[in-house]
Amino acid sequence: MAMDMSERKMFGILTLLGLFSALTVSASTEESPQSLICSTSPRSLTPPTSVHALRPGDVTHVSALTIPPSAQTDLSDLMDRMRELMSMFSPSLINLSKDKSCYDNAEEIVEFLSNQQVDTWKLVLLFVQMDSLCVCPEQVDEAVHQVEKTLEFLKSQLKQTIVSMTVLDKLAKPGYLRQDRVCPCDETRTAGELRLLKAILPQLLQDNLHRHLVDKNFYSDKDDFTVVLQNGPVSADLPGIESGHYSMDESLHINELALQLWTNLLQPTEEQLKLDDKNFRIPCPTEVRPYLRTERNSPSESYSSAEAPVTDPVMGTELSCEERSPSPVPPTSVHEVRPADIRVVAAVGDSLTAGNGVGAAPNNLLQVLVQYRGLSWSVGGDKNLSHVTTLPNILKEFNANVTGFSEDKGKETSTQAFLNQAVAGAKANNLLGQAQVLVDRMKRDLRINFHTDWKVITMFIGGNDLCDACQNALYHSAENFEKHIKEALDYLHKEVPRAIVNLIEPLHILPLRRLHQDHSIKCPTWLVDILCPCVITPHQNSEAERRLDDLNRHYQRSINDLIESGHYDTHENFTVIIQPFLRDIILPLLPDGRPDRSYFTPDCFHLSQKSHTQMARALWNNMLEPLGSKTDSQDFTNGLELKCPTQSSPFIRTYKNSNYTYRGPKPTPPPVEDWGRDFSCKDVAPSASVPTSVHKLRPADIKVVAALGDSITAGRAAKAKTYNELKKEYRGISWSIGGDGDLKTITTLPNILKNFNPSIQGFSKGQGSLQKGFNMATSGAQALEIPEQVRSLIQAMKNNKKVNYVEDWKLVTLFVGVSDLCHYCKSQNNLSSKNFTEHIMASLDMLYAEVPRVLVNIIEVPQIDLLKKINKGTLTCAFLPREKCPCVVLPEEQSPDLMELKRVNVEYQAALEQLVSGRRYDEREDFAVVLQPFLQHTIVPLVKEGQPDLSYFSLDCVHLSEKTHSEMATALWNNMLEPVGKKQFFTNFTYDRTKIRCPSEAQPFIFTRHNSQPSPGPATTPAPTTTAVETTTTIITTGAPVPLCPASVPVWVPVILAIVGLLIGWAVTWMVFARRQGRLQRRMKQNMEKQWNNTHKKETGL
Repeated sequence: MAMDMSERKMFGILTLLGLFSALTVSASTEESPQSLICSTSPRSLTPPTSVHALRPGDVTHVSALTIPPSAQTDLSDLMDRMRELMSMFSPSLINLSKDKSCYDNAEEIVEFLSNQQVDTWKLVLLFVQMDSLCVCPEQVDEAVHQVEKTLEFLKSQLKQTIVSMTVLDKLAKPGYLRQDRVCPCDETRTAGELRLLKAILPQLLQDNLHRHLVDKNFYSDKDDFTVVLQNGPVSADLPGIESGHYSMDESLHINELALQLWTNLLQPTEEQLKLDDKNFRIPCPTEVRPYLRTERNSPSESYSSAEAPVTDPVMGTELSCEERSPSPVPPTSVHEVRPADIRVVAAVGDSLTAGNGVGAAPNNLLQVLVQYRGLSWSVGGDKNLSHVTTLPNILKEFNANVTGFSEDKGKETSTQAFLNQAVAGAKANNLLGQAQVLVDRMKRDLRINFHTDWKVITMFIGGNDLCDACQNALYHSAENFEKHIKEALDYLHKEVPRAIVNLIEPLHILPLRRLHQDHSIKCPTWLVDILCPCVITPHQNSEAERRLDDLNRHYQRSINDLIESGHYDTHENFTVIIQPFLRDIILPLLPDGRPDRSYFTPDCFHLSQKSHTQMARALWNNMLEPLGSKTDSQDFTNGLELKCPTQSSPFIRTYKNSNYTYRGPKPTPPPVEDWGRDFSCKDVAPSASVPTSVHKLRPADIKVVAALGDSITAGRAAKAKTYNELKKEYRGISWSIGGDGDLKTITTLPNILKNFNPSIQGFSKGQGSLQKGFNMATSGAQALEIPEQVRSLIQAMKNNKKVNYVEDWKLVTLFVGVSDLCHYCKSQNNLSSKNFTEHIMASLDMLYAEVPRVLVNIIEVPQIDLLKKINKGTLTCAFLPREKCPCVVLPEEQSPDLMELKRVNVEYQAALEQLVSGRRYDEREDFAVVLQPFLQHTIVPLVKEGQPDLSYFSLDCVHLSEKTHSEMATALWNNMLEPVGKKQFFTNFTYDRTKIRCPSEAQPFIFTRHNSQPSPGPATTPAPTTTAVETTTTIITTGAPVPLCPASVPVWVPVILAIVGLLIGWAVTWMVFARRQGRLQRRMKQNMEKQWNNTHKKETGL
């Protein structure tokens, strides 16, 4: 459940206490608190006289100020953590109440600090906040103006003060709307444009603030006052802020943000601290660099403007072709089209075709927002080929009457965009819409004879799909990518006569990562990490990087397979040609081996005119190369000469005039005979001894499986072939509890677990209830009935002679809520989210109080309104769903009743998340509840546009087929092996025998919230000598190297101390929350004692 203010403050303190204790790496006997973390004293031996020689321990006051004013609670939570960090270094730090630490204006903070002790050093954290709801360039100017006024006032009023300024993005709470906002909310921006704007403007504000601080001498003109700008914008997009909920996950997120801010306070800092999943490091002041950073004691290179890349003022190209004539008569075949026959050019795609930043001046980030469509490589038409190299300008050399190209600057809706309908931020699923607008423009424009003019349409997409692929692997799968491309091409094939479509392979994106791995070229990596997280974030040679590369290549192969099918060569006036020149990219380098930024826009993400010039040349050359012999790599540094048509080969190359034979469509896969899975896990052994902690539970340790729920878990109609079989319960194939056959032919959770423990107990078999085992689910059950199922389960386990009720580890899966929502409109009060939660809570309370050694899987309630799609257009599904799920099927789309149901559906999901993320069930070491969210965002599989794949449903179109049970079992198992907070929240409903994941050597346990938390790494402390340290030690440095722990400390010391520290932290946490759980604890103890006594009597006969 969500924590209240006092609880979350206490939890934050205890979390940091446990973290600090765990990071103890020195056996120092000094009494000062800082000795727990750092061996270097963070306090000056004599009071410092200069702000540029200020140590962390010299600070006695820490306050915060926001520009513009923020939602105070969120800032107070962050300040709590910052004071906790600072107090570890400064015993004399004055702890202030919330209302005296966070201020909305400079006058208030000056009034308070002026009344404090005169000779004390003060740290003011100034947060310059971006308006995350409505952004515009004017906001940057306004923020700089407000900062100037604030700093001038602070400088005139405060002594012995260091102001640390941070550009903070997204900290405001929902509903907190400034009435005097600078930027009107522009609803005409596309999602991609808005994303780019929100990424660029914080970085632009950062750069402008730095220049302003330099101009006004705020950095270093005084010894008792200075301003420091932290190295880059900080994102504070806290998970709980948008939802209004606040749980342990949000608390950990604030802790990470506090650690990041702390790291940036120290000298020197070259880049923000990177906090990954495996390491938390608290950096320490060193003997060489013991001070809080200022620009005088540690000039930061990151603030220096990057050296402007050398640009070529001439982007034109010479064309030496002699054969430039058109066909004697207009050709009627697409295979006989000469360059001079082309009359119309057009393009669809993303920002690389829209021309974002192509003409931007070096280091001018704001100009990346400008769409220089006239310079776009495939469709721009500014000036002529002597000055601007683009495909239309090349074609103009053959036919001066070419039209359709874009000119100057503007969005896709502008007049000058013409037939350049690319949209910044677009993905493959946007192509169909772009194609439809494009065709409409061609049909309506009087300059185009739609039926007789020959057209070249260039389609280039995929970069943004790859950028977000890791966040939704199903949505951005290669199968979906191909499907979206096919939808757009099918539409063009049907609607557009006399057209050649250049389909550009998605570029190989991995080489571009080097731009953000070499910090000497000063690329704004923070910005690109927002635009393209799935490409920038993965570590070198990591599994995530490998998956990205595989997906990139799969995108390329998938569209090749589509075109090789011959699907688009069914008549003589249309063809699609793959142009593969971007298949492999050779990153342009400077003579010293560093990436050459001149080929990129100032954001180091989009491509400059220099690259557009090379891409236009490469595209043209690809068009004249025969299929099967096309250039499939791009070295941007090579000078490309334009190829020419010849008398023997005067045509734009197609499969026919290249004498090329398509491979044909991919063979239809054989029908699936069963829904089993392959099992490839090597380590299937149990723990060396039976674990006593649920957080150390391996799959092979599980001895008993059980399930609670409704008709889905009961297996209702899962194998029904006739309507007479719709009432049968096929419990043996139930996804979470069925045990018929084995994994080779039937995929269920127990059949997966049998590979780890063949003697597992509790699974159901066959049909009906005779062999139901511990499958307590009943058809049509609602949350109200789950407590009774729990009582029956407990009794059944106690009575089963094959189960050691006290010693055996049990896995219980609970899935309910669909029937509640299906009948919500009939009884809204009884089926409210509040009642739903109370029934689930009562069930979990019972398990918590009475059942030893148990891990509970709670399955997220799916989006139930998707059942409406199953009902459409299918005769067999016309009536039964109305009876089984009336509140979903009967209301009209967009009706108030359906909107209300969707709202309650979300409330159900939120209620489960709050219940599980709370600390209600955390006091027992042998009990855990884990939310498995793989059904949270359900996508109904389609056989074609708008038509659901009914093979995933039983004959009644409500219950699920065996095929779906196998997919759900696989998804549940894989969710169990994913850390909490990083679980997949959707299901890829595509059959693949290899989808079963395996526990890793590093994490062989089933994930719980506790064992999902990052393992604390060592604190970075200075070494007393220069003795070499083993190269196997891992450390994160910030700027200059931070020394490791003294070599004299034995390796085992930090390990033991870390374990002790964590135990202390968690022990204190348990003590705080013990009162809330005391009653359940006593009840559990009484039941356990009663159970032990009963067992003892049976064994002894007494």
